[in-house]
Amino acid sequence: MERYAPFGGKGTLPFVETRGLEPVPDSERTGRVRTLFPTWAAANMTVLLLTVGAGLVVFSGLNLWQVLIVAVTAPVVSYGLVGLVSVAGQLGGAPGMALSRAVFGQRGNLLPGALIWIARWGWETVNAVTGAYALLAVLDLLFSVRPTTALIMAVLVAFVASSFLVSGLGAGALRACSTWSAYLFGGFSALALIHLGVGTDWRAVLDRPAGPTALMIAGIGTLAAGGISWVPSAPDFTRYLPRTTPRRAVVGATVGGAVLVSLPLVLMGAVMAVGTPGLATSSDPVSFIGALLPDWISVPYLLIAVAGMVLINAMSMYSAGFTAQTLGFMIPRTWAVGVNAAISLLLGGLLMMATSSFIDPFVSFLTLLAVTFSAWIGVFGVDLLRGRTYDATALLDTSPAGAYWYTGGFSVPAVAAWGSGLVVGLLLTGVEWFTGPLATTWIGRHGLGWAATIAVSGALYALLPRPAGAR
Repeated sequence: MERYAPFGGKGTLPFVETRGLEPVPDSERTGRVRTLFPTWAAANMTVLLLTVGAGLVVFSGLNLWQVLIVAVTAPVVSYGLVGLVSVAGQLGGAPGMALSRAVFGQRGNLLPGALIWIARWGWETVNAVTGAYALLAVLDLLFSVRPTTALIMAVLVAFVASSFLVSGLGAGALRACSTWSAYLFGGFSALALIHLGVGTDWRAVLDRPAGPTALMIAGIGTLAAGGISWVPSAPDFTRYLPRTTPRRAVVGATVGGAVLVSLPLVLMGAVMAVGTPGLATSSDPVSFIGALLPDWISVPYLLIAVAGMVLINAMSMYSAGFTAQTLGFMIPRTWAVGVNAAISLLLGGLLMMATSSFIDPFVSFLTLLAVTFSAWIGVFGVDLLRGRTYDATALLDTSPAGAYWYTGGFSVPAVAAWGSGLVVGLLLTGVEWFTGPLATTWIGRHGLGWAATIAVSGALYALLPRPAGAR
């Protein structure tokens, strides 16, 4: 059956991708590395970064220069990992969690796969809630419509449905939407920055004393957590690239797109918080934009931000569909995406109705999310650096005769290293609703449990022998 190649090439439907877990043959790898730049720019088009920037000033007490260091360092580190793991998609031509079968074994991959799939529910829920808040803010600005329970649910349903539609169309639609959204969002962000720059009391901003270095390091860890959550999905967006694509270009385009968007947003949030510190504590993370910007900037800016958050959710759902298929759900990718959409709608409604503060549960969620994903990153990354090659047939062969069956379907070294790293990371983590016994250590206090998780799982896997039957 003909399948659509989303970057050009032969296909019957211009925006519908029908390919599932099966690797992309070389004849259909018509991608261009430059498309990664708007993809990862779009992955950061969220006003949540304004909230994070405000929190760095209000809660951590950082000055503008320290926020600048955080805003540069965090995406370089986290999206550097995204770029490195992206190479696996280029080599194997399959989604990240399908390639993960070669590392953990056909059954062993179910363990990190299930945890990552569940974690994506939370990420999609947070994005859906933020997008719904932005739509409600626009309705208030334009028509003075105050939110009611019925309106909140209607807006949330519209946001999730839009995410599902774009995700269901596939990689081609995601690429096209990401490119245009990145241009529009970047232009209106520049206008917002100029307006804030003219009206800001720069003496108050620049005269702020420096905050503790420890909190600056913790801020890097918190902001980096968002980027780390994309690492297992990275191969999903490079599997249509030719094998000959320069790997340095893959990493550079990934990091560049992320930094270009996240840096000004975090700085904007920090500047806004000096005059309106309530931005960091509001239950509605976008409510302050209407008050600080004129309507001719704030309304289109929020609408484009909503489109960006729809894309972020669509990208996450796109990857979640593949993850569900690797878990054994014998349904088409679009149906698998629908399951995630329904879950995020349910959880999003509960979050919007129940929470009184947004930043605390958001930071707690980011911290646990980073640890969950980091255990997989350490093992998968070391395996990739060992010179892994992928057998397209074996990736789909879930029988005991397959090359990636190993011992009873498990790669014991990989699963052991993953589990050990996860336990260590949780022991070092302290958040609003969970505190590990080692959370008060230097690593725990600085929010670097995710870094320790990667180090432990990666080092242990590097020391253990490769499983029999590995290719």
